[in-house]
Amino acid sequence: MLNNDLLIVKGNEVAALLAGRERELINQVRIAYEEHACGGSSLPLSTFLHFPDRPRDRIIALPAYLGGACESVGIKWVASFPDNLTAGLDRASAVVILNSPQTGRPKVVLEGSVINAKRTAASAALAAQSLFTSGQIPRLGLIGCGLINFEIARFLTVLWPDFGDLVVYDLDLTRAEQFARKCKDLFGGVESEVALDVTTVLSRATIISLATTALRPHIFDLSNCAPGSVILHISLRDLAPQAILLVDNIVDDVDHLCRAQTSVHLTEQQVGHRGFIRCTLADILRGTAPARRDNNSLAVFSPFGLGILDIAVGQLVYESALKESIGTIIDSFMPTPWALGPL
Repeated sequence: MLNNDLLIVKGNEVAALLAGRERELINQVRIAYEEHACGGSSLPLSTFLHFPDRPRDRIIALPAYLGGACESVGIKWVASFPDNLTAGLDRASAVVILNSPQTGRPKVVLEGSVINAKRTAASAALAAQSLFTSGQIPRLGLIGCGLINFEIARFLTVLWPDFGDLVVYDLDLTRAEQFARKCKDLFGGVESEVALDVTTVLSRATIISLATTALRPHIFDLSNCAPGSVILHISLRDLAPQAILLVDNIVDDVDHLCRAQTSVHLTEQQVGHRGFIRCTLADILRGTAPARRDNNSLAVFSPFGLGILDIAVGQLVYESALKESIGTIIDSFMPTPWALGPL
């Protein structure tokens, strides 16, 4: 590629480039979190585009710079339109644009929904690996039967190949049953119990992933959870403040999470402080905080979903695409420099 060229990598190409690389992606996310914790990033607050008459729909811009070994800079523009599902479309769509850290010129446009799902799953798996300290094989519970939880299940089965049966729940029973069948096909015959309510999942699983489209808290009581369990609060708005205040709270970034009416933000507004947040995941990864408050506490990981993860994974895709000659190069995408152009 020349300096004026732009690489385009489509969704199926991104998926092919990342297939089977779960452990590598988990490590890439770990590097990004640790670099961020050391101050080697620039991470403005995400910008939410809302629609006045459609509160469930939104598009979010996440710009980021990440230094260190995987230096990269760019932005993710990700849309969430839940009603797409009724039209046979995925809820989320996205693009990731990476720029040259040296010149600022755009170098690649990547389909971003695959990257979004993979980096979210890698982050969740890294948190589960760090927080689930019982030494036993966990049982996974999934609340919300969409792409994100499907990818989280994929990553967790890589970390725990002897995973037992799954417990799944969705407001749409047909969707939950379809999800269970896909899990069985993908994970070599693993059976999935389709639960009829959230409480069943909470009581029967020891790692529970919440990936829903909830706009406000709907889980008020976590007393049915087994001691030492881990909740991956991916969708951020499922747990009520009274539940948040009784658990061991770990986040990805305190300032980013305490906004946009997340459960943690609502809790901060209610109590007037952030003292209920014990630490970040990076604190645990770097050894500056213990993995658990105590062995019997219920640990909840609430990740806002930082743009550094998208550009870190995007950089990996970009390098792989160049190496394997995958993608479409748009020749001379950038104009001729003004000084060299016609008068």
